[in-house]
Amino acid sequence: MTVMDVPAGWERVGEKIHRTFTFGSFVEAFGFMTSAALLAEKMDHHPNWSNVYATVDVTLWSHDVGGITDRDIELANAMNRLAESH
Repeated sequence: MTVMDVPAGWERVGEKIHRTFTFGSFVEAFGFMTSAALLAEKMDHHPNWSNVYATVDVTLWSHDVGGITDRDIELANAMNRLAESH
């Protein structure tokens, strides 16, 4: 996969990728964010995100290079897998 290929459900917005995750409740959304936060910390790659009730908006890019890298794609794929389990 090249950095030009974005994972399913994600869209490229300039030099960033974005996805909105929608869950059945606030608790499910918060559970997803908690799991994603632990994963992001292990990867030392942290998302820009916000949460309103059952919706989590996520934007990823590598601040150090000012664009999308393989790390962003890896975290996006991992977040997709987490969302399926929540």
